[in-house]
Amino acid sequence: MPPAALPWMVAIALNTGLLAIAWGLPKKLLTPAGYLHAWGLGVLVWGCLGWRGYVVVMVYFLVGTAVTRIGMAQKEAAGIAEKRSGVRGPENVWGSALTATICALGAWIAASGRIAGLSPPWVALFALGYVASFATKLADTTASEVGKAYGKRTFLITTLRPVPAGTEGAVSLEGTLAGVVGSAVIAVVGWATGLISLVGVGLCLVAAFIATNLESVIGATLQEQVPWLTNELVNIVNTTIGAISAMLLALVFAQALP
Repeated sequence: MPPAALPWMVAIALNTGLLAIAWGLPKKLLTPAGYLHAWGLGVLVWGCLGWRGYVVVMVYFLVGTAVTRIGMAQKEAAGIAEKRSGVRGPENVWGSALTATICALGAWIAASGRIAGLSPPWVALFALGYVASFATKLADTTASEVGKAYGKRTFLITTLRPVPAGTEGAVSLEGTLAGVVGSAVIAVVGWATGLISLVGVGLCLVAAFIATNLESVIGATLQEQVPWLTNELVNIVNTTIGAISAMLLALVFAQALP
């Protein structure tokens, strides 16, 4: 077996085993189609970034799922809970992880030397974008779910006018602080696994904060007016802003690269 094929064989075997276990569990975290798409995501991540990238996406998935269930009964009663009681489908998988997958593929291509001009620093840049995209998404999920469950006062980000919890574009102090903690969790995991440097942790926090607030602005100004601008598409825009922001900041602060 060629050495380059080994990570992909491990990825297929590992994710197939995990899929079989998850499929048999009584408590479902994903729909049947969601599990199959998550299998594809897991194979791509492990094949491109190895165990380090896999740990990041698994922490995101487990923490994000747990956060979604915070105050579920209260949010369902208010009609602001995630659909299917937080059980995710394919649209949620790729809405959250499409940007990260592109970054993982970019890191793999840069490391392989298949494209001239993509030197080793690009591997670190794409790895930073990968971590930043998940830090951004967990910040968004945490801020939204904690804000809906525990936000005492929620405001529309564009006007600071008080609005009900769950309104598109609404923010709260409790949700904002929770979002910072959520992004820090992923950034620290990225640093602990060696994907990013300690300076990169700070860049992920800044990028996630910028992207999450811009996502709220999009929700307050466009999402209700543009029918095709779904939550999943907004999530892709949100994570892309987070990844690009972190990568641009790293180009300015070159010491952010490991």
